[in-house]
This record gives sequence, structure tokens and C-alpha cells, in this order.
Amino acid sequence: MPQLSLSWLGLGPVAASPWLLLLLVGASWLLAHVLAWTYTFYDIVHRLRCFPQPPKRNWFWGHLGLVSVAAGGVWGPPLPRSMAPDGLSLMSAAIAPKDMVFYRFLKPWLGDGLPLSGGDKWSRHRRMLTPAFHFNILKSYVRIFNDSVNIMHAKWKRLASEGSAHLDMFEHISLMTLDSLQKCVFSFDSNCQEKPSEYIAAILELSALVTKRHQQIILHMDFLYHLTTDGRRFRRACRLVHDFTDSVIQERRRTLPDQGLDDLLKAKAKVKTLDFIDVLLLAKDEDGKELSDEDIRAEADTFMFAGHDTTASGLAWVLYNLARHPEHQERCRQEVRELLRDREPKEIEWDDLAQLPFLTMCIKESLRLHPPVTMVSRCCTQDIVLPDGRVIPKGVICLISIFGTHHNPSVWPDPEVYDPFRFDPENTKERSPLAFIPFSAGPRNCIGQTFAMTEMKVVLALTLLRFRVRPAGEEPRRKPELILRAEGGLWLRVEPLSAGPQ
Repeated sequence: MPQLSLSWLGLGPVAASPWLLLLLVGASWLLAHVLAWTYTFYDIVHRLRCFPQPPKRNWFWGHLGLVSVAAGGVWGPPLPRSMAPDGLSLMSAAIAPKDMVFYRFLKPWLGDGLPLSGGDKWSRHRRMLTPAFHFNILKSYVRIFNDSVNIMHAKWKRLASEGSAHLDMFEHISLMTLDSLQKCVFSFDSNCQEKPSEYIAAILELSALVTKRHQQIILHMDFLYHLTTDGRRFRRACRLVHDFTDSVIQERRRTLPDQGLDDLLKAKAKVKTLDFIDVLLLAKDEDGKELSDEDIRAEADTFMFAGHDTTASGLAWVLYNLARHPEHQERCRQEVRELLRDREPKEIEWDDLAQLPFLTMCIKESLRLHPPVTMVSRCCTQDIVLPDGRVIPKGVICLISIFGTHHNPSVWPDPEVYDPFRFDPENTKERSPLAFIPFSAGPRNCIGQTFAMTEMKVVLALTLLRFRVRPAGEEPRRKPELILRAEGGLWLRVEPLSAGPQ
């Protein structure tokens, strides 16, 4: 048998068995990859030295955990002018898809829905889902928004009559947006604002568990997480949500008529709303191929998840800002009263949405000050050259701070001041469209942003028509999780208004 000299390891000649050769090849392969990774890492670190950095906690943790959002503002690395907003246009390009470090925690729940898919699959699904957010579809949802907010307001009036007008806006508005979404997505009324719903409880639990897992680094490993109590709760809640969605899809497939989208729109307009599941079942790509049941479930579950928390956060914070600025609140109220003065019942219709300019300005300024999603991540698939010549190397994961962009004093003077007139048309002419990105930007921006703005306008208009909102207790501290919350809840006092003019 041939002899193999290992004198460089301090060993004499040994028999060159196949297993020993395999071990040496494997060790060499591993060593080569470690060296290549180390070289790449240090090369990237060297190339990133041209960007300003905050002080490190220590050599091991680096900057981890230093970015925080509190009542006083945001602390983090200074935002270079080249990155705000010109750099954002490059970071939101197709060459920088979403990073999956965090998003993968959602995959067992949301599958390959739009936020988690990439490449050709994402492009195909995005094109197929676009008709679901056409104004002809959204128009029919306005009635649902009115109905859901009416239920919430009836509850508020009952609580106020019992002396409990001190309310956590997140708790009440989240249930209301989930109620709306179940009706818009599935045409299903769970009465979840009035009684417990297993499905709604499962969605709330999944959101909380994903947030909790993200904060526990050791549980980022799947095999460890699935051994924990939280991991078992997560799988159980996923099954419940998936079973509900699957049952609706199967039932709808049996009853959906064999006709095109335009014909179905006309037919259902007379009897019911065309819901999200209907549109997905009828969707076809340019080759005439339909979405699979698994794809439909992923997109429906994604809409339920992404649509309730973000809208609830936006509404809770705009009510908070108007509670702190009663002069703006009163101007919004008068605008709504003027619009609905001769109408009974007093409900918002699709054509009314363009007739509420000041209320819209108040919503946008609140979304600037308190964006529901505080940051998005992108992974660079190639070197990105910024306008000033600096380069973000390929492979770098970039966290794009929506909160930081909205609070950049070079773009927004006195950024902590709530001033709706920033969004007066005269004041927006010279401002970059990337200075205000509550729904992200670029090809992967939020497909449901018109849906969200429509719901916020309806809910805010009717709320201010029927209630006066006032601050309650201490100033809330911002708490960024999946969406921007407030520590301990966002508490406001609501006072019912009489039906007549004030």
C-alpha cells in the first residue's frame, strides 16, 4: 500500500487509506472556505470604513443592540447625506432584494407570499396580485370599513357610559382591522370585536411569538426553537391559521363560477363584495397559469398578517398626535362635518376620500413621525455605487431606517414637531419622493398601501365625527417590534360627541 508522508504534522509515513484521504480532502475544503470567508469579511470591513460608525459596545458584540427608538427619538449611526434620500433609490432597486435573516421566521406561517419570495416567482405573483388592489375592488371595501368601525364605536360608547373611556388604542383598533380584513379577504364575519375568535387569537399569538423569537438570538436556530414551548405554540397556531384558510379556499373553489373577473365583478357587486380569495382564484399569468392553493393560502395569510398590525399602528399614532394637538383635531372634525352635513346615515363613501385634504395631511404627518414599519432590510447582490462615489459591497445586508429617514433634520426641519402642513401640496414640490417612505420604496414597496390609506381615512373621519380624543397618562415610549408600538399600550381618553353641531 502506498505510504503518505505527514512529516509536516510531525508524523512519519502512514498508509494512505481512502478514509484518511477523504478526511484530508474534507479538512482542506473546510479550511479553504473558512479562509475565503475570513478574507471576504475583512475586505468588506475595510471597504465600509468610509462610512461613519457609532462607538462599539465591545470587540465581540460590535454595534449589536445599540439602535433604539424611544420617546426622545432614534439613536443609531449618523445618516450620511448620500444615503438620504439619493442612496435610498439605489437601495430599493431590484439588485437589492429583501434579506431573509429575520423574514425566515415568518416562512412557516406565511410561506412564499410576496414579502418572502424572490426572483421570477415574486415578479409573477406581484403582477397577478396587482388587480386585487385595483380601485374597482377597493371601492367595495369601503362599506366593510364603515361597518367595522361602527362596531368599534358602539363598544366605545358603551364603555364610556360605564365610565371606562380610558382605552388602549392598539387593543381596540387591532381587533377592528382584523375584523375588516376577515371580511375583505374571506367574506367571513367572526364577530371578533364582540367575542373571542380562535383564528384571530392565533394571528395575534403568531405575531407576538415571531417578535419574541427575534429578540432571543439562541432561538434563531430552528431545531432549538422547535423544542421550546414557544416553538410548539407557534406550530399549533400555524396549523389553526392554515386550516382555516385552506377550508375557505376549498369551499370557494367548489362554488366559484367559471367566468372572468370582469363578469364576476358585475355579478357580485349586486349581492356581496368580491373578496381577496375570489380575485386570487381567478388570477392568471400571461401564460394562462393559475395560482396553486398553496400560493393562494400564502398570499391570503400574508394579507391578514401585514394588513392588520400596520394599519392599526398608523391609526393609533395619528389619534395620539391629534389628541396632543386639539387645534388640528378640530380642523379635521369640521372638514368631516362639512362633507357629511346633509347625509344620513353619516358614512364615508369612496368618492369622499379625495374630499378630506387636511385629514389626509394629518395622517401622512403621523406616518412620518411614527412610521408603522421602522426599518426594512435589503441584501446587496452586487456592488452599489452611491452618488458621492462610495461603494456598498456585494453581500452586505443593509438596514434602511424608515424612522431615521423621516427624522433626518436635513430633510425635515424640527423633525420631532407634528406639523401636518409639511404635506400641503405647496410644501412638497421640492421634496424628494424618497424622503417619505412609510410604505417602503422601489419595486418591493407595499402593494396594499392604497388599501391601508383608504381604511385609515374612513376610520379616522368617523372617529373624529363621533368622539373627541384626549391624552391620558404619561407620554408613551416608542417600542419598535414588528410594527411601532408603545410600551404598555397607547392609552387615550375618548369622549362621545352629540349628533348635532358642536
